[in-house]
Amino acid sequence: MYPLYEAAGRELTLLDKAPGHISPHLHQAVEFVYVEKETLELGVGRELYHMEAGDFGVVFPNRIHHYQAFGGPGGRAFYLLAPASMLSPFGNEWQQRSPRIPVIRREDVPADIVNAVYRLFESTKEEQVARQAYVQILFAKAMTRLELADENGQEDGDIVYRCVCYISEHFRETVTLPKMARALGVGSYVLSRVFSGTFHRNFNQYLNETRLDYACSLLMHTDRPVTEVCMEAGFESQRTFNRVFRQFCHMTPREYRKEMMAVGRSEAHKSDPLCHSRSARV
Repeated sequence: MYPLYEAAGRELTLLDKAPGHISPHLHQAVEFVYVEKETLELGVGRELYHMEAGDFGVVFPNRIHHYQAFGGPGGRAFYLLAPASMLSPFGNEWQQRSPRIPVIRREDVPADIVNAVYRLFESTKEEQVARQAYVQILFAKAMTRLELADENGQEDGDIVYRCVCYISEHFRETVTLPKMARALGVGSYVLSRVFSGTFHRNFNQYLNETRLDYACSLLMHTDRPVTEVCMEAGFESQRTFNRVFRQFCHMTPREYRKEMMAVGRSEAHKSDPLCHSRSARV
């Protein structure tokens, strides 16, 4: 899978993983998250929502969101990113709105939602009709529990929103903090505060993690040489690529590709594509 904000929305993506920190991002898919064990913090826009085991969350397309986890080991959460095309029976009007509160508490989560989540993760890619039906059940049942509010476009001028969009569009190019600051019409100091205060990492760390997302996708889904993957993802050198890869994936790019091939593509789509580094970011 390519970076969430870039390509999610074109196909159904399923992630079964321990709750962990995921930096602010956006994409064109509807994102569902079901917490099975421990807790998870879901941030949408400027708001942060605490999720307990059994809670269910829904994030509409093109909304900046992130995750934080402060619980103990043994946690588990299911993330489902569904393209809007799978929800065509519901029309397009809902895409101009967004849940006022995106979390449904355990006691209010319909049993059909929990059942659909587990059925989706038990299904295979060949069961497209069944998968679409389960996604539509998730959406339909969730809409009976969520209050929608009209979008007012306030995010267009939000600096965090603009940062995420800029990185998603330019991460494969030569990007520096001063260059980005000039493009966004703000000072470098302001951007530094955004990355440290909102993303909980500096500019270079966020940029490298974004590039690593893309590189892992290429390693998993293509047979391009590692050197080509390195350049395509925007890394300035093979040395930097190898260092960042080891830092977050605890293995070399070639070892990662070999491991993914061993797992098999039929099961790889249920794992976190970023070499398990999402958990390492907590």
